[in-house]
Amino acid sequence: MKPTIKIINGDIIQPYSIISRGNLLISDGIIKQISAKKISSRADIVIDAEGKFVSPGFIDIHIHGGGGSDFMDGTVKDFLTVAETHARFGTTAMTPTTLSCDKQHILHSIEVFREANKKNIYGSAYLGLHLEGPYFSIDQRGAQDEKYIKNPHKNEYREIILKGSDVIKRWSAAPELEGSLEFGSFLRRFNILPSIAHTNGTYDDVIGAFENGYTLATHFYSSMSGVSRRNAFRTTGVIEAVYLVDEIDVEVIADGVHLPAPLLQLILKVKGFDKTALITDAMRAAGTNVNQSILGDRQNGLKVIIEDGVAKLLDRSSFAGSIATTDRLLGTVLKLPGVSIIDAIRMMSLTPARIMKIESKKGSVSIGKDGDIVLFDSNTNIHSVIIEGNLIL
Repeated sequence: MKPTIKIINGDIIQPYSIISRGNLLISDGIIKQISAKKISSRADIVIDAEGKFVSPGFIDIHIHGGGGSDFMDGTVKDFLTVAETHARFGTTAMTPTTLSCDKQHILHSIEVFREANKKNIYGSAYLGLHLEGPYFSIDQRGAQDEKYIKNPHKNEYREIILKGSDVIKRWSAAPELEGSLEFGSFLRRFNILPSIAHTNGTYDDVIGAFENGYTLATHFYSSMSGVSRRNAFRTTGVIEAVYLVDEIDVEVIADGVHLPAPLLQLILKVKGFDKTALITDAMRAAGTNVNQSILGDRQNGLKVIIEDGVAKLLDRSSFAGSIATTDRLLGTVLKLPGVSIIDAIRMMSLTPARIMKIESKKGSVSIGKDGDIVLFDSNTNIHSVIIEGNLIL
C-alpha cells in the first residue's frame, strides 16, 4: 500500500494559476484533493511546504544518462542508476534514450528496459524508449558514431518495432533520407512518435515529414540545418520550416549552454510555452563532479571532457552532450524576460506530457492524476520529490 501524503501551506502551481498557501492530498498514488482551505483527511505523511512551490513532477522526454551510467551500457543496474539520479533533481518521469547503434543493441535495450521497468521503485518513472538514430544525415551526426549512420531499412525497423512496440514510444530520424517518409508512416501505425533530428533537410523535406507523422523537432537547433545556399540560391532549412509549421512541437536543451538566451527567447516567442518542451539530453556525467566522461556505452563509447557546464569532444570542436538536470533547466528559463514560474513549469510538465500523449495521467497538479509532485524554493532548490505517490526525497 502506498502512503497517504498530505502537503500543506504550499504555493501550488497549476497550468495557468497558482493556489497560494494551498493544500493537497495524495492517496493510493493519485491526487485526491486540492484546496485553498485546510484538508481534514488523515494522512500517513504530512509535509509542511512552508510557502515553497508545489509543482507537478518534471517530465524529461530526452535523456541518455546520469550518475555515471548511460542507458547504452545495457544493464538493469545502469537503467536504475539513471532514473534514481535524476529523481533527486525533480524528474518524476523520463523517456530513456539510445544513441545510434546496431540492431542487436537496440533489441537488447528493449529487453533491458522491460526488466528495469519492473524494478524501478525509487527512480523517475519510465514512459517508454526513445530511439535516437541510426537513420541520420552523416553531415549532421554531431557526436553520434558515424559507423552506424544509414538510411532507414524497412526490414530492420519493422523487426525492431514488431519486437518492441510495447516499449518504443518515439524514434528520431532525418526526414530527407530515402525511406524516411515511409518510416514515419509505419511508426504512426504503432502509435510511435516520429521526430525530426540530425538532419540536413530543407523546407520541403519537413513538409513531407509532417504529412507522414513527424510532429516533433528533436533538440531544436542542435544538429539541424538552417538557411543555406544551394546552387547559389538561398534554401530554407529545417529550423525555419519548423517555425513555420505551427503544429510541430519542439524540445530544447535549456541548460544555458547549448542555446544562448536570445535563441531561447526567439523559440518561445514563435512556438510558445504550449509547443516547447524542456529537455536535459543528459549523458552519464549529469549529477556527478567528473571532468572526463564517456558518451555512449562505457566499453565502446566516445571519450569527452566536461567543462563550462557541458560535455565536449576532446578537441573542443563540438558539444558532446548535456550534463543538465531538470532543476537546472528551470533555473535557466526563469532568467529569460517574460517567462513566469507558471510558464516554465508548463514547459517542464504539461507540454511534454501532451507530446507523449500522457496528459490524462501526468503533467499537472490535478485531481485524478498521478501523485507526481516536486517541492522547490525560489532558487529552484529541490526539497521533496513524490513519484506516483511514493516519497522519494
